Amino acid sequence: MSVRIRPFAAADAAGLRALILPIQRDEFAVAITWEQQPDLHDVDAFYRGGAGEFWVAESAGAVVGSVALKDIGGGLGALRKMFVRADHRGHAAGVAQRLLDTLVAHARARGIAAIVLGTTAQFLAAHRFYEKNGFRAIPPEALPASFPRMAVDTRFYRRDL
Repeated sequence: MSVRIRPFAAADAAGLRALILPIQRDEFAVAITWEQQPDLHDVDAFYRGGAGEFWVAESAGAVVGSVALKDIGGGLGALRKMFVRADHRGHAAGVAQRLLDTLVAHARARGIAAIVLGTTAQFLAAHRFYEKNGFRAIPPEALPASFPRMAVDTRFYRRDL
């Protein structure tokens, strides 16, 4: 399986929706709609300011993964929208690792000192993945005021670069 990690393009919008919504709603029963995710309606405006960027993993012409870095100021970045299609998950596929490695390299190159993220209690595999990659759990009170917190997020992590 050949997978290419590249910056998001406007033509990826439908593929991104087809990737993210089924994972959120069907796999993890997170009651969220496309309309409740305005950041995905204008990726350039929401993510590409400052050191921010949005990447997709593409395989056979389909979007099979995503990750975003939002520059939230003060040398901090927020990791958002980390999703990998079920048939591309796991250590052997390496898609999640490649997406995260791309984000971290980009963040370091642009002077981001730490990355923070929020996730839901249901995403247990994500918790293990982030912890394996040097993120440590933090209480909500430790989040910077500029962190774009989602209502569904209940677990938070930080990784200093």
